[in-house]
Amino acid sequence: MATIQKITPNLWFEKQAEEAAKYYVSIFKNSKLGRISYYSKAGYDQHKMPEGSVMTVEFEIEGQKFLALNGGPLFKFNESISFIVSCKNQEEIDYYWDKLTPGGDKDSQQCGWLKDKFGLSWQVSPAILDEMMADKDQKKVDRVTEAFMKMKKMNIAKLEDAFNGKS
Repeated sequence: MATIQKITPNLWFEKQAEEAAKYYVSIFKNSKLGRISYYSKAGYDQHKMPEGSVMTVEFEIEGQKFLALNGGPLFKFNESISFIVSCKNQEEIDYYWDKLTPGGDKDSQQCGWLKDKFGLSWQVSPAILDEMMADKDQKKVDRVTEAFMKMKKMNIAKLEDAFNGKS
């Protein structure tokens, strides 16, 4: 019997669920598309979606399952929910930043946060930042905080310099 993922993020799109799922799967190497379901006449008085149009798209990124739903214009994404992409080096940060920012909201880019072209918020962050922020030396933590608060895209070398008092 297959293992059931207990919690699955459900992403509400107006009508771009399939496009978004394919986009995310194209960015993350360990990912795949899953089942696609379609609207029928049933429930039309509630959903108002054309028969045969995509209702949901299942997809998986790095072992995490997601569901993308075409639900119409009722709800929009906002910054209160974001997905953190933990990166092992600057090359990964640059890769994900460059893939997720085109067509997104440039005004939302700060401290490693960005909004993609679908309005979904992401945090592209170096894994080492968690260790830096948990350091027992508050002066190091403060310097790192000051450094990343001024960044759009995270820069590991500058964070390490701040951590080590070289900024």
